[in-house]
Amino acid sequence: MADPEDTPASGAAPSFFRPEEEELIGRFFETGYVIAPVEDRGALDRIRDRLAKLAAAHLGRPAPEEPGLFLDRIHEHVTAQTLNELRLAAIQGINAEGWLRPSYFALARRTIEAVAGNELAMQKRINLSVQLPDDDSSLLPVHADVWSGDAPSEVVLWLPLVDCHRTKSMYIAERRFDERTQAGMAAFQGRSAEDLYRTIEPHLTFLDVPYGHCLLFTQNLMHGNRVNREATTRWSMNCRFKALLSPYADKRLGEFFEPITMRPATRLGLTYRMPEGFHE
Repeated sequence: MADPEDTPASGAAPSFFRPEEEELIGRFFETGYVIAPVEDRGALDRIRDRLAKLAAAHLGRPAPEEPGLFLDRIHEHVTAQTLNELRLAAIQGINAEGWLRPSYFALARRTIEAVAGNELAMQKRINLSVQLPDDDSSLLPVHADVWSGDAPSEVVLWLPLVDCHRTKSMYIAERRFDERTQAGMAAFQGRSAEDLYRTIEPHLTFLDVPYGHCLLFTQNLMHGNRVNREATTRWSMNCRFKALLSPYADKRLGEFFEPITMRPATRLGLTYRMPEGFHE
């Protein structure tokens, strides 16, 4: 006979999540994001160090002894005019590494699975952002990714490769405020993204994400960045994940996304064909 203390309260649905998952899910529902230590620090260091070497090689410099410091101070070696050439070289080089995507997933596997599921599709190419101090050429105006073809069930794993805080980081809207604002978005018809930003600014949070941590957020919330007014350069990566069998929008499976953790039962189920010749 079950212990009464183990029996859910009358009318309450039992939870199938582990206690640590419940806590994480609660935070994600409340704010739309979770900031947590990476789950594989070795993988993070390997990604950062490789990017620092790629950047140094592009600039004709030796591999840096202190990769984090080198990335923080990259503005001492490039200008806003030459930055994109360096960024493209670095992003092409790092995405050519076969170990990158498994390592990136390992940074937050448990967190992603708690939020999005354990049968996942992952973006095929990981993005890189580099924002020099006082540079207004690398801005991402306020937006929500679902406005431009992303599915509402996608989540973004945002990874700082240096300490990111204040304007060196990204901002995100308060979830409850965001829902009310998007419901009345018709009021901004014909106005600019800057007008929208100024209106919602009091309800935006610049996220403090130090190196060694990562950010997982729903891209349904309005977010973006501003001119980096800090003394050092921002380096961050981002990649989308979603439940493999959840609906897709413009970014399709096989084109933009790739299955990474399909389970055997799903694989067998998707390939099964009923025998022909049987009638009811």
